[in-house]
Amino acid sequence: MYKKRSILEKTILIILSLLAIAFFLIPIYWLLTTSLKFGRDSFAIPPTWLFFDATLKNFTGVLAQSKTFMYIKNSIIITSGTTFLSLILGVPAGYAIARSKFRFVKNSAYFFLLLLMLPPVAMLIPFYLIMRDLSLIGTYMSLILLNTVFDAAFVVWMMRSYFADVPLEMEEAALVDGASHFSAFIKVALPLSVPGIIASALYTIIYSWNDFLFALMLTSPTTKTIPLGILASFSSVEISWGKMAVMSIFAIIPAVLISLFLNRYFVQGLTAGATKG
Repeated sequence: MYKKRSILEKTILIILSLLAIAFFLIPIYWLLTTSLKFGRDSFAIPPTWLFFDATLKNFTGVLAQSKTFMYIKNSIIITSGTTFLSLILGVPAGYAIARSKFRFVKNSAYFFLLLLMLPPVAMLIPFYLIMRDLSLIGTYMSLILLNTVFDAAFVVWMMRSYFADVPLEMEEAALVDGASHFSAFIKVALPLSVPGIIASALYTIIYSWNDFLFALMLTSPTTKTIPLGILASFSSVEISWGKMAVMSIFAIIPAVLISLFLNRYFVQGLTAGATKG
């Protein structure tokens, strides 16, 4: 009886796992097939999932546009700047909060959690007015600063939990050996928290790379990012579904590759940082 129940549970688990995988992979497959289809086949009834006339016209059309590489370049610059600033500001702040003996400082971590709970659209108009007064509208810095506000808040919350799991005795041993608090942070705490830093960086990269709302409001035609490049596939005359699918693939590939290479660190960083709150 127990053996039959175990087999049934495994079968159900396998079926649910396959359904979950299909749920996430079918949209990706639809993008891939749409990018290889002629316009007339994109929404054929019944849909052609396997057998259709394939073409690379959509890829060549997108790659022939100079704006495509501009979108990618702008996304790389903004994502790199946001990630760098978020880590530089968030990691030391998380460490300071985790090691502080003052209750007020420790409770300040909840301010960053509250910031993460705010809907981004509620911050859009105030930040837009600030960037306008600073003459930063249409520059990389406007989007980098705004993304850093939310991303750094996540890094602080994440690293504060992670540093709390780092044994304090190891830093105390370094202090006894004559190291300063800064040296103990750099040489002891920081190396031990690499998985948490990588997990925070991965979140920051994905969030910044996929940002649409802030990029729509704060960029100029020369600083638009790749999510806005997807929007450019729409026009008042037609919607180029094939080119839109190609741009979507270009937007997905970097995040997928980074996630695959850093997945082990990401999972380790999230689980280790979640043991203490």
